[in-house]
Amino acid sequence: MTPDSFSDGGHFFSESTALKQAHLMAEEGADIIDIGGESTRPGAQPVSVQQELDRVLPILEKIRAELPIKISVDTSKAEVMREAIAAGADMINDVMALRGEGSLAAVAAAENQVQVCLMHLQGSPRTMQKNPHYDDVINEIKAFLLERVQASLEAGIAPKRIIIDPGFGFGKTMEHNLHVMKQLSVLTELGYPVLVGVSRKSLIGQVLNKPVTERLYGSLALAVLAISNGAAIIRTHDVAATVDAVKMTHAVLNTPD
Repeated sequence: MTPDSFSDGGHFFSESTALKQAHLMAEEGADIIDIGGESTRPGAQPVSVQQELDRVLPILEKIRAELPIKISVDTSKAEVMREAIAAGADMINDVMALRGEGSLAAVAAAENQVQVCLMHLQGSPRTMQKNPHYDDVINEIKAFLLERVQASLEAGIAPKRIIIDPGFGFGKTMEHNLHVMKQLSVLTELGYPVLVGVSRKSLIGQVLNKPVTERLYGSLALAVLAISNGAAIIRTHDVAATVDAVKMTHAVLNTPD
């Protein structure tokens, strides 16, 4: 629900187009609809709490009323988290991993079934792609996520509510992203569901030299690799194609030896 997201910003900015898209994604096999009211692309401009609420709550309420589907709200603001949970959100997807003021308390106060996705990010969305550096990228991400998991547990958030996300494209070069994908099992073996969001990202554009509109096949390749390495959730713009790729991957992985 933003005019400036990197791939579909502006496409579903009106409630009617957004609701139509939510119905289409559900029909194509989505298990979760993710709603965002503030772009987190590199260099994106921040929005006020009220502006974000005005963008997110009306469409959240409409989807809740019309579709029997899990709803995730992509936000880093505690007030938006509280309002979204009160309006029926099943999950909070936070690129700041509940580091914002009041965020831990906002999620901890929710009923037990409300999940939270803790994402790794070096820097902030505004500055994250300015020369990101790691000595050991996968283990630094692992250490960060374990620290945020521990903070969540200490705040009273039950383990079953926690999902982790390595944050592809968030404070990482192409080489960092490739390394994380190759070693994703380091994170999937931690015991928490891992969410992977690589759909149409610049990593694919850099490897394939393709614009955002021509990155479907690269996105599917990464989705298959992620599932093969134990990922539990794939965040995608292209639901039908990704569902097919994931189902085929699961069919092979779950076939008895």
